Amino acid sequence: MTDCIFCKIARGEIPSRKVYEDEDIFAFHDVRPLTPVHFLIVPKLHVASLAECDMTHQAVLGKMMVLAGRLAREEGCGDGFRLIINTGRVGLQEVYHLHIHVLGGPDRLPPMLKR
Repeated sequence: MTDCIFCKIARGEIPSRKVYEDEDIFAFHDVRPLTPVHFLIVPKLHVASLAECDMTHQAVLGKMMVLAGRLAREEGCGDGFRLIINTGRVGLQEVYHLHIHVLGGPDRLPPMLKR
């Protein structure tokens, strides 16, 4: 997809603060961070959402999850972090390119949802 903002970021057409890159994955700092550490991990292959994934995406999804822990620690989240994958309208997905939010910092994160 040529007009997807995350595709453009992964291709280097839009500047970003890169955290990591390889042939399959691009990770970069969120431009509007919600926590002291807030970056996104995206596959370079355009997939609109997690709901569209199937077994052909297994390897890249696994790679994203494994990288999340390593990159979170490297970014200073040695005592824990949170991963969020918003999916679809009800899941409040804003950019329709699969992405994982990695959030953390020195202090405990607030609850995700009120009980």
